[in-house]
Amino acid sequence: MSFIDLRSDTVTQPTPAMRAAMMAAPLGDDVFGDDPTVNALQERIAAITGKEAALFMPSGTQSNLCGILAHCGRGDEYIVGQLAHTYRYEGGGAAVFGSVQPQPLTQDAQGRMALADIAAAIKPDDPHFARTRLLCLENTWNGHGMPDDYLQGAAALARSHGLAVHLDGARVFNAAVASARPCQSGEQRVREIAGHFDSLSVCFSKGLGAPVGSALCGSRELIARALRIRKMAGGGLRQAGLLAACALYALDHHVERLADDHANARRLADGLRGIEGLTVRSAETNIVFVDVADGRGPALLNHLKAQGVLATGLIGLRFVTHLGVGAAGIDRAVAATREFFAQATAGEAAAGPRGPY
Repeated sequence: MSFIDLRSDTVTQPTPAMRAAMMAAPLGDDVFGDDPTVNALQERIAAITGKEAALFMPSGTQSNLCGILAHCGRGDEYIVGQLAHTYRYEGGGAAVFGSVQPQPLTQDAQGRMALADIAAAIKPDDPHFARTRLLCLENTWNGHGMPDDYLQGAAALARSHGLAVHLDGARVFNAAVASARPCQSGEQRVREIAGHFDSLSVCFSKGLGAPVGSALCGSRELIARALRIRKMAGGGLRQAGLLAACALYALDHHVERLADDHANARRLADGLRGIEGLTVRSAETNIVFVDVADGRGPALLNHLKAQGVLATGLIGLRFVTHLGVGAAGIDRAVAATREFFAQATAGEAAAGPRGPY
């Protein structure tokens, strides 16, 4: 059975053309700084984001870690969302490796921290407190793009208090393609979004479809500090151009096609709406969340897997579209979900009404 894998956009496989680009890439030793393909990728993503420099990283977690530690020292603090990836899902790296204290704040359904809460969390210059140095945001958030007015307001607030601003932009290209104006390219829109931030992490191995890698983008001084931190974190690679070539190919060929993933996510959400027992929380980009009534989430996941459809979740489900799944795969996922609830309804009808105890 072939599987329709909607667990994450990290499951994509390199396309044949991407594999060919990898094999043709000129290589050097990136620890010595002389891998031409890595250097080309770093220059390219720095130009796209409008930053002075960039540094190729094995993972988005390492890119965020190096970014936070390049901004903050021991005893410093960064403000971050309570459910943000940099706080909740990256192993506490900033605290463990850098002695940098996170100050998590409550977020709304679109991932936004209230500006008043951010302002209240900034510590005074007093030896009793950690020194607040950085505000971290995330875009996209659960498939939602952060609105420009919020990004602008949050960044302005942070800078008015002397804070730097970092973006976990793992899926910033999704945010850009979804919010681009007519006749505006995804790359142009990324640069607009990045303009609100002093640094950002960009992932190549999610919707862009490369097998490995992220980049930290920022000023030359920040990237120089991050290079030292990357070395200490074990992120210095040798002939890394093999991986950078895939990322370059993705930037050349896979940005605008993210709109296809967004269309497939809408197709999935539309197909699941109206099923009794499901509440669909549609997203603007490539992620669809589904709440499942009566604790049936695990049973639905098992049914989907038996039908060759993979998703994630416990109480609810998460489906993520990507270049490895087309419209036919989406329709198969919808059909398998409908079959589960049809069987459940038939079983309940056969059992008849429950009598009094």
